[in-house]
Amino acid sequence: MQEEQLLMIKYGELGLKGKNKNQFINRLVKNIELALAGLPERKVSVSLGRITVPVLGDRDEVAARLARVFGIYAICPVRRTAKELPAIQRAALAALKEALPNGGEFKVESRRSDKRFPLLSPEISRAVGGYIFAQTGELYTAQMHKPKNIVNVEVRDEGAYVYCGSLPGAKGMPVGTGGRAVVMLSGGIDSPVAAFMAMKRGVNIEAVHFESYPFTSERALQKVLDLAQVLAGWHNRPIRVHAVHFTEIQKAIHAACPEDYGITIMRRFMFRLAEQIARRNAAIAIYTGESVGQVASQTLESMYVINSVTKMPVLRPLIGFDKEEIVARAQQIGTFDISIRPYEDCCTVFLPPHPKIKPRLAEAEAMEENLAVDELIAAALARTKIYAATPDGVTEQPEAAAEAGLGGL
Repeated sequence: MQEEQLLMIKYGELGLKGKNKNQFINRLVKNIELALAGLPERKVSVSLGRITVPVLGDRDEVAARLARVFGIYAICPVRRTAKELPAIQRAALAALKEALPNGGEFKVESRRSDKRFPLLSPEISRAVGGYIFAQTGELYTAQMHKPKNIVNVEVRDEGAYVYCGSLPGAKGMPVGTGGRAVVMLSGGIDSPVAAFMAMKRGVNIEAVHFESYPFTSERALQKVLDLAQVLAGWHNRPIRVHAVHFTEIQKAIHAACPEDYGITIMRRFMFRLAEQIARRNAAIAIYTGESVGQVASQTLESMYVINSVTKMPVLRPLIGFDKEEIVARAQQIGTFDISIRPYEDCCTVFLPPHPKIKPRLAEAEAMEENLAVDELIAAALARTKIYAATPDGVTEQPEAAAEAGLGGL
């Protein structure tokens, strides 16, 4: 058997799903295949709690794509070889030299699931370790108690697997296992991070963005579409962006409501619209980037008054984060530099100097009696445009597809 290079995928908490485990693993395999689309075709295999992906001279590119697939906890560069001790020894030395080219401490750990192999697990470890010392002299030393580097040997029915070290995965749950939700995606720092956190728990997302052209520029919308492109790289499938024409609603609020309640009423309209878009696309929750106390609309009192317009669950994964934590995560996932582009979004266009931080529900409802709520909602939805974002670009969806509510992308 000729030595073969693979990437072995470890999937962490998916292994704890009991009788439903295979559903989660199958979804992870599907997402891996989607992430590798466009590369030379290869078979993704599942065996004994491990997923393996062949390397066809493109290990770095494959590893980089796998690092953005939620549900993967670690990616191990593996050498699969014949179940013969000399082949295992050579593969182990090569793996150790790749991981520690300048020498260092290590330990060999072996697992023998194929009980026909003549050596027991401890005997495999001793034989492999002895070979490494014989070939390298004093370059490597043994550390049996707290090793920083472990040469792993797994002897299975189909071959022997040898690896040393691993690359971190995105962790979480495979996208598509956690249901569908809409994310209220502004051009700011917070909401893209909330979208990332939703996807990390397996949620398939659609984005809802509120634009106020001509009060906001076309560059403000492009900023959001660029954010969606980055997020699509973690989603492993296109992300649809519903760009809601919000200008007429904001003008009506500005004309009919007290200035200090403007943000509260505006957010209530946003939640109504997000809920309708969610229902049209088989989504069952709304995600936002809110954090308690960060701005006037994010006090507990404001959240209570704003939330009252929807019966749909509103999930706020950043609720306890401070700004520094959110910025750090935005930098990590690649959205920060886009989010800080100096283009205003609809939330800043009519921002009053002193917004109400403790609004009252009865007062908000009384103010909305002066507004044609249903008509304004219907008009905004009728002018909504839908875009499909992938890491490679954004396309506007034709009107027929938008009306059909195609949520299966």
